[in-house]
Amino acid sequence: MAKIEIYTTPTCPYCHAAKSLLVQKGADYEEITVLDPSLRAQMTQRANGRRTVPQIFIGQTHVGGYDDMAALEREGRLDKLLAS
Repeated sequence: MAKIEIYTTPTCPYCHAAKSLLVQKGADYEEITVLDPSLRAQMTQRANGRRTVPQIFIGQTHVGGYDDMAALEREGRLDKLLAS
């Protein structure tokens, strides 16, 4: 299974939804909380300037936020990406 990294904040409902979807898929992930400004800067750089959370990376692919990952799920493409 691909390495999954998800940048979050503790109170973000979209972050919780993204983590729940990954748990439903049986996917392990590394959660990076961006309350530290240096971690938020790292996320922003990796996410091509996007500053909102969550920002989700699966393997070498920047998925985007929860809505982007949910769209992959609806299209039937998320499982393939998780398995890569």
